[in-house]
Amino acid sequence: MQQKGAIQIIEWEDLDKRKFYSLGILMTLSTRATVYPASLIRTRLQVQKGKALYSGTADAFCKILRAEGVRGLYRGFLVNTFTLVSGQAYITTYELARRQVSRYSSSNTLKSVVAGGAASLVAQTITVPVDVVSQHLMMQGQGEHSGRFKAKSKMMLAATKRRLTFGQTRDISVQIFAADGFRGFYRGYVASLLTYIPNSALWWPFYHFYAEQLSLLAPSECPHLILQALAGPMAAATASTITNPMDVVRARVQVEGRSSVVETFKQLLAEEGLGAVTKGLSARIVSSTPTSVLIVVGYETLKRLSLRDDLVHSRHW
Repeated sequence: MQQKGAIQIIEWEDLDKRKFYSLGILMTLSTRATVYPASLIRTRLQVQKGKALYSGTADAFCKILRAEGVRGLYRGFLVNTFTLVSGQAYITTYELARRQVSRYSSSNTLKSVVAGGAASLVAQTITVPVDVVSQHLMMQGQGEHSGRFKAKSKMMLAATKRRLTFGQTRDISVQIFAADGFRGFYRGYVASLLTYIPNSALWWPFYHFYAEQLSLLAPSECPHLILQALAGPMAAATASTITNPMDVVRARVQVEGRSSVVETFKQLLAEEGLGAVTKGLSARIVSSTPTSVLIVVGYETLKRLSLRDDLVHSRHW
C-alpha cells in the first residue's frame, strides 16, 4: 500500500478481485441511478437552440417534472444500465495502468494522469453506442425540439403487439442503423474521447491534489474518507469547467447527427457566441458533485472492503 502524504492509496495488488468486482457493480448502478436525472437535464440544455425550452438547470427540472413526471427524468435509463460493463472496464483499466506506470515512475500525479486517460479510452469505446441511443431517448418528450429520431409512443408499440420493454430503445436503434449504419452508433466517438479522456486524466490528479491539501489543513484526527469526499467534488468541478466546451460539442454531434467536431464548434460559436461553451455546465457540476462524492466514498470504501484478507488486520484507518 502506497503512502502519499497523509492519504493512503490502496493499489491493485492489495485487492481481493472477487469482492472488488461483485461490490463494484452495485456501487456503479446506485451511482448512475442517483445522477441520471442531472445527466438528462444536461443533455437537453446542451442540445437546445439558445434557450428555446429551458432557461437553466432548475427551470428544466421543473418543466420536465411537470410535463413528463418522474419517469421523464429517467428516459433512457434502462438502456443506460448497460454501461455497467464500461464502469467495470474503467476501474480495471485504471488500476492496471497505475500498476504499469509505477514500474517506471513513483509519481502519483503521472500515474493518475496516464491511468485516468487510458481508463476513459477503454470505457468510452464501450459506452458511446449506449450513449448515442440513450441520449436520443432522453430527448423524447420535447416535441419538435427533440433529436433526429422519434421513438414510437407506448400506445403505438402496444397496437403493433411489440413488447414495451426496450420497445422504444429497439425503435431508436433501428432508425439509427437505417440512417447511418453501424457507424451511427459511434457518432461523436472522437468528440467523446476529446471530452472524457482529458476529464478523466484531470479528475484523478486534481482529486489526489485536493485530498493532500485538505489533509494538511484538517485536524489529524479527521477521517481520511471525509477529506476524500470533499476532494472529489472539487476535482470534478475543476475538470468539468475545463472540458465543458467539448462536452457541448459532443452532445450536439451525437444528437443532431453532425459529422465534424470542428464545424460543430464553429457553428455553435457563430450562433450563440462564447456563452455557448458554458451550456449545461451548472447541470454538469450538479451531476458531478454527488457522483464524485458517491464515487470517492463508494470507491474508497469498496477498496477497503475488498482488501485481501491477509492485509485487513495490518491496516488502520
